Amino acid sequence: MLKFVGGVLIIGAATLFGFLKAAHYIRRPKQIRGLISALGRMETEIMYALTPLPEAFASLSKQVAEPLSSLFRITSERLLKSDGKSTREIWQWSVNDVWTRTSMKQAEQEVVLQLGAVLGLTDRSDQIKHLRLAISQLQTEETESREEQRRYEKMWKSLGVLIGALIVILMY
Repeated sequence: MLKFVGGVLIIGAATLFGFLKAAHYIRRPKQIRGLISALGRMETEIMYALTPLPEAFASLSKQVAEPLSSLFRITSERLLKSDGKSTREIWQWSVNDVWTRTSMKQAEQEVVLQLGAVLGLTDRSDQIKHLRLAISQLQTEETESREEQRRYEKMWKSLGVLIGALIVILMY
């Protein structure tokens, strides 16, 4: 009976691991879509509402889901306190703090960091051009992430169960 319970626990743990790994592939396209949506809203805030960056970031933090909400909220708070730091430095600092909580990869982070280099430094039309460029690049990354999701989601779910079964078979 003890062997049976141990085997079930091992299979259960391996299955859980597989499903958690698959969840990473499920979250990534959703988070990229959320980021694209947020940047589109930021474009509207800058172009039509003429909203200052700290207020625009605070507004965006209320409109998007976590962990992106934290990114915009932290950036807004840091911009208000600024302590002589540039918008670029604050944006990089915030992105680096929050990025580990996302399912997004380095490619998306590079796009976001490149965007931060021009925020608040140039005129509205130039910032809009950079926002549109970032949105375009993120749309490409979203397409790739959907393909990865199709390819790896089922694999990780199945692999978790199979590895658990293999461990149980090898143990007994």
